[in-house]
Amino acid sequence: MTPHLTSQHSAIPTTQRHALVIMGVAGCGKSSLGGAVAQAWQLPLVEGDDFHSPASRQKMHQGVALNDNDRAGWLDRLGEQLRQHPGGSVLTCSALKRAYRDRLRLESPGLRFAFLQISRADAHARVGSRGGHFFSTTLVDSQFATLQDPTGEPGVLTLDATQALPQLQAELAAWMASSPAMISP
Repeated sequence: MTPHLTSQHSAIPTTQRHALVIMGVAGCGKSSLGGAVAQAWQLPLVEGDDFHSPASRQKMHQGVALNDNDRAGWLDRLGEQLRQHPGGSVLTCSALKRAYRDRLRLESPGLRFAFLQISRADAHARVGSRGGHFFSTTLVDSQFATLQDPTGEPGVLTLDATQALPQLQAELAAWMASSPAMISP
């Protein structure tokens, strides 16, 4: 199988269809990596933040952490997005708990996760430097408290979120190409 190259960092097998979640705490770079990968692989990008309810967005803006009940409808909407893209997609989603990841896996067999691992200090710095985002910096600590590290789960690649974007893309592309997962139509 010959990889299709859209850039030097984006080789993926063209005969494979991929669904990928770029995950991690706030400030880890989900949107940056997700956007770059979706563009390079010519897949739809689903920004998880766009699917939070207005009430959840308001809570986060006020610095109130979401709970499992708040996230339930959000995960349902994200699962629907995965189902609407049977040819593959790139989803940015914190996916902090194993139960959340398993819920998404049920919606898209073969779903893969790229976990952007970052220190608490780096996450605080990145979130604090964002302008106009609804997510309060006070929530970074709650995300770390909620995070169940997915390292070692099947179908999960752990990446150092502080690496340059081209390096992250190259590592992700190599991993996806070396162990591709088929998505059922």
